[in-house]
Amino acid sequence: MRQLDLVVIVVYLIGIAWIGLRKAGRQKSSKDYFVGEGHMPWWTVSFSVVATETSVLTVISVPGGAYSGQAFGNVELALGYVVGRVVVATVLIPLYKRGGFVSAYQYLGDRFGLKLQGLASVTFVFTRLLAEGVRLFASAIPIKLLLDEFGVHASYRVIIIVLTLITVVYTYLGGIKAVIWTDAIQMVLYLGGAVLAVAVLSAHVGGDGYARALDAGRFTLFDTDFDPAHILTSPFALPTAIVGGAIFAMASHGSDQLIVQRVLATRTLREGQKAMIASGVFVTIQFAAFSLVGALLWSYNQGKSFSELGLSSSDNLYPDFILHGLPVVVSGLLVAGILGAAMGSLSSALNSMSNSTVADIIHSFFRTTPSEEFLLRLARWTTLVWATLMAVFACAFSESTGNVYLTGLTIAGYTYGALLGAFLLGRLVSRANETDSIVAFLVTLGVMTYIVRAVKIDVTSGGTTVPQAIAAQWLVPIGVLITLVVGGVLSLFHRAPEPRDAAPRDEEPTVGPDRLSASSADGK
Repeated sequence: MRQLDLVVIVVYLIGIAWIGLRKAGRQKSSKDYFVGEGHMPWWTVSFSVVATETSVLTVISVPGGAYSGQAFGNVELALGYVVGRVVVATVLIPLYKRGGFVSAYQYLGDRFGLKLQGLASVTFVFTRLLAEGVRLFASAIPIKLLLDEFGVHASYRVIIIVLTLITVVYTYLGGIKAVIWTDAIQMVLYLGGAVLAVAVLSAHVGGDGYARALDAGRFTLFDTDFDPAHILTSPFALPTAIVGGAIFAMASHGSDQLIVQRVLATRTLREGQKAMIASGVFVTIQFAAFSLVGALLWSYNQGKSFSELGLSSSDNLYPDFILHGLPVVVSGLLVAGILGAAMGSLSSALNSMSNSTVADIIHSFFRTTPSEEFLLRLARWTTLVWATLMAVFACAFSESTGNVYLTGLTIAGYTYGALLGAFLLGRLVSRANETDSIVAFLVTLGVMTYIVRAVKIDVTSGGTTVPQAIAAQWLVPIGVLITLVVGGVLSLFHRAPEPRDAAPRDEEPTVGPDRLSASSADGK
């Protein structure tokens, strides 16, 4: 009967590609390819933001984390993320929408010059390459489990390559419109899968199962251990989740082109702000749903350890239940939901990396304005290049080690502080010039690399002292502080720069000017 699951999955893969291309229509310009000419409905953009950031890291790691003791800590994190998104919607989105940008880093080009714009873009695509490599590898975990059920022992490498090929078809041809519409569908699918899993588990464990999970602390929302070492090292300590999470969200949703590009596809500033804030609400609901799955799985498995269940890590828990604890067809739908999460984040990353490459890096080399036909071809070719590189990076992983969700956060910690710090330096330090910003940016990247890789804090638990890394949420505020301090100090040693002519306009255009085809003379 497992053949029915495969039929469901194959139908899904064909259907999602067809829907994406159908909704995308014919791409006529690079701006249409990257931001849909600013005509996308806010609710589809909001769903796309959620699908982009959720990926397989959330779908498989959050239930496993809730099972192993994190409880509803991810919901606590989401509350901090909501706060950060409100700040982004209020402070940064008006800059992008009123400026008519197709890339977040075009603001840095207008404020400081093309050198910082290019540096920020290179940093973004390199970070995306690493982070999406982790995500893409994680997506292969449940697929491998499914194939093993049929005696087909495909390697992670083969699965990654096939998944990339399927995703790149509609991303290459359909651009951002295809990405956003398919993201919206995929979000509904994998969130619906979580609801189905909760319904099945609730029927199995009943009210007693909920009571046992509650008594065991699997529904704990707030971590109120205020020991300084715990706050600095635990991603779920209350100050870390709320304060650190808010600043982390400001970086991931205000200075990361992966998310900003979606918001730039909305019709107006107000719709962009609605999409951003609503995405925080939806993410909170998602974290709650997947955490509930983990808590109920704890009761379902009677609290057995992962080794007792024959699992190699927490990331195998939810996929294993999908394959062995659900009826045929239902399990196929949930695996399709995991595929949807994987394809949603992958397609979004490919399109945004292509966008940043063309708009921020390659375009700065042109002394004359290229034709739209050339830019559109270039956009599609760079999509293929990044798809190839991403698959190569994902194939570098050989096995699942630890919680891939937290691994993804740590990778972002290398660069998010410098990216957000550059934006805040431009807004808060009027004396800062291009040299100040570049030096501050590079110093921050170097210091954060040292902090992430070398700095440990001794944490005592159960009479044992163990060195632990700083929580990922604190890496961003530390990076922002370094950027602002270095840039601010350097700005004191020269005259204030002449004001640029790139100040945001007071009016709110429905679609801003095509900034992709414009050059910044000040930055050359």
